[in-house]
Amino acid sequence: MRIRSIRNIGIMAHIDAGKTTLTERVLYYTGVSHRMGEVHHGTATMDWMEQEQERGITITAAATTCFWREQQINIIDTPGHVDFTVEVERCLRVLDGAIAVFTAVEGVQPQSETVWKQAVRYHVPCIAFINKMDRRGADFEAAVRSIRERLGASPVAFQIPLGQEEGYRGVIDLVGMNALVYDEDTLGARFEVTPIPAELRARAERARLELIEAVAEEDDELLQRYLDGREIPAASLLAAARKAVISERIVPVFCGSAFKNKGVQPLLDAVVDLLPSPADLPPVKGNDPDDPEVIIAREADPEGPFAALVYKISNDPYVGTLTYLRVYSGTAENGTLLVNPRTNKRLRIGRILRMHANKREDIPAIGAGDIAALPGVKGLVTGETLCDVRDRILLHRMDFPEPVISVAIEPQTKLDEEKLAITLGKLAVEDPTFRVATDQESGQVILSGMGELHLEIIQDRLLREFGVNARFGRPQVAYRETVRTAARGEGRFKRQTGGRGQYGHAVVELEPLPGGQGFVFEDAIVGGVIPREFIRPVELGIRAALERGVLLGLPVVDLRVRLVDGSFHEVDSSEIAFRIAGGMAFRDAMERAEPTLLEPVMRVEITTPEAYMGGIVADMASRRGTIHGMETRGSVQVISTHVPLASMFGYATDIRSVSQGRATFSMHFDHYEIVPAPVAQQVIARVRGI
Repeated sequence: MRIRSIRNIGIMAHIDAGKTTLTERVLYYTGVSHRMGEVHHGTATMDWMEQEQERGITITAAATTCFWREQQINIIDTPGHVDFTVEVERCLRVLDGAIAVFTAVEGVQPQSETVWKQAVRYHVPCIAFINKMDRRGADFEAAVRSIRERLGASPVAFQIPLGQEEGYRGVIDLVGMNALVYDEDTLGARFEVTPIPAELRARAERARLELIEAVAEEDDELLQRYLDGREIPAASLLAAARKAVISERIVPVFCGSAFKNKGVQPLLDAVVDLLPSPADLPPVKGNDPDDPEVIIAREADPEGPFAALVYKISNDPYVGTLTYLRVYSGTAENGTLLVNPRTNKRLRIGRILRMHANKREDIPAIGAGDIAALPGVKGLVTGETLCDVRDRILLHRMDFPEPVISVAIEPQTKLDEEKLAITLGKLAVEDPTFRVATDQESGQVILSGMGELHLEIIQDRLLREFGVNARFGRPQVAYRETVRTAARGEGRFKRQTGGRGQYGHAVVELEPLPGGQGFVFEDAIVGGVIPREFIRPVELGIRAALERGVLLGLPVVDLRVRLVDGSFHEVDSSEIAFRIAGGMAFRDAMERAEPTLLEPVMRVEITTPEAYMGGIVADMASRRGTIHGMETRGSVQVISTHVPLASMFGYATDIRSVSQGRATFSMHFDHYEIVPAPVAQQVIARVRGI
C-alpha cells in the first residue's frame, strides 16, 4: 500500500542550529540536488527568498519531496526565529513526525523549547539530532541531558559520537554495533563501516543496554530475549523502537555535523525505520458542518471520502495564490469538485503541484498522506477544510498567537495608496499573525506582528516584491487593558421617536481574572427580568465593547462579566437595544473597576562570556528585567530573564556595545503583565498627547 511508504516530516530547531544546512545535505544525498547549497553563501535551496539569502535565516517554511530506500519523504524546513514561529505551528499541525535539531554546544535553547511544546501539543513523534559535533565545546552527553531536563522528554541514544570537536570522525551505531567513519573527500557521500574502537567498546555496550531497556516492553519476544540474556537482532530492536517512538514514549537521539557532511544518511534511515507513515497514526478528527456536536473520524485511506486541511497560503509571482494542502483521506485529481464546508463554496481543481521550495512540478493526483499545492484558488485561508461534496467534514482549525508589536504605515504616492491595500490584504491572508487595521481616530493604517524582524521583513517585501513605497512609523508595543478590582455597572438605552421606541436595560458585575484567561461571560439572570432571547445580544454588546477599552481604546482581556439584572419593555425592547445596553453597562463597570494597562513581557535568554556578566545584568535591571536563572554551559554563562517588550527596542545594538560583540540573545513572547502605575501614566500621557 503506497501510503505506508510516505513520511511527512518537519525539521525544527532554534535559530542557527543547522536546520537548513541539514536539509541541504538530505537533498544532496537523496539525489534531489546535485550540489550542496550553503546558508552563509545565500545558495541554500530551501532559503529561496531574497530576504532569507541576505540574512542567512529561514523566514518561511519551504516544502520539498525526496526518496530514500524507496520511501517518499515530504520535508518541511521551518524557521527558527521566534518572530516566524507561526510557520512552525501550522506545519506541525499537518506533519506526522519531526527531526528536532540541537547543537552539541548549547543543547536546548529557548526556541527549541517553543517548537518542542508545539510538537507535543500536536502529538508529533520526534527524532533528536545533535548537530555541530565538530565545534569547540561540543558535548554530546550534556546535550542529551538538556533534552531530558529542559524538555521533560525521554531521550534514548541510538548513536554515540566517534570523537568530538576537532577529532570528530563519525558515529557509533548502537543498533548494528559498528562504527561509521566518513570520507572527507566525497563530501560524506561515502563512509566506511568498521569495528567499534576498543577504547569505546564498553561505553557503546552500556549505551546499547540502555537502548534495549527503553524499548523492551514494546515487544514481548524482545523482552524475553533480554531477560534470558540472548542476543537481540537489529530488526527486532528497530521494530520495538518504532512502536515506542510512535507512542511518544521515547525520543531517539542521533548525532553528526551537517556542515561537515557527517551523520546524515543514518538519520535518513531513522526517518524511514522509526517515524510513522500516515497509516500508522490515529484517524484525523473533525466535526459535522451541520452539527458541530457530532465528531467525525477519517481513516488515512486513499479510497475514502476526500478530506484535506489548508495549512498555508502564499503568493507566487508566476502562478498567483498557492494553497498548500495536507490530504488526510481520499484521492483527488485534476477536475475533481471539492467544497469548503465552512462557506459551502465549491471549487474544481485545475492543477496540482508538488513543491520543491519555490520550484513546481505538476502531478496528476493527490491522495491520503500527500502534501501538495493548488495554484490560483481564491477565497481560502489558513486552517480551512476542503472535502468531498457528498461526504463533508470540518477539520479542527489552528490557533495563532496575538501580535505584540505595531507600526503605522503611510503610502508615499496616490499610486502606492491604491496598491498598498491590495498588497496588505495578500500578506494578511498569507500570514495569520500579521494584522492590518485602521485607527478610528487618526485614520492611520496600523500593521501588527510578532516582533521587529517580522515587521521589517513585511516592509522589505512591500518594496521589493510588490513595488509599494511607504513610510513607516516607529514600532509600538501592543498594550492591552484590564481591571484591578470588581465593580458593578448599569446600561440603560431608551429612545422614543414616535411610534415604537427602543428600550434595553442591563446590569453587570465585572471582576478580574488571572493572566491569560481572556474573557468569560456568565448569565446570572433569575426571575425573567430579561427574556432569554435578549441575553445573547447583551453578550454581543459586551464583546464589541471589549475591542475598545476606556483608557486608550485598546482591547480588554482577562476579566469575567456576569449579567445579573435588568429590565425590558413589552413593546419597545429589541435585540439592538439590549446590545447597546450591554456595551454601556460594561463601560460603566470598567470605569469603576480601576482600569489599567497590560504590556507584553518577553522571555529573554542571553549567552555571554563571564567577563561581561556584570554589565549585562545591570543593563537588564535598568530595563525592568527580572533575572530568573543563570547557568554555565561550557565556557559561557546563560542568563534567563523576563523583560517588558517596551524596554527591548534596539537591544541588539546595545548588547553588542556592552559585550564588545561577544554576547548573543534570543527573545520570545511569554505573557502579559500589569504595567507599573508610573510607567502606565507615562504611556497614557504619551498616547493621548498630554
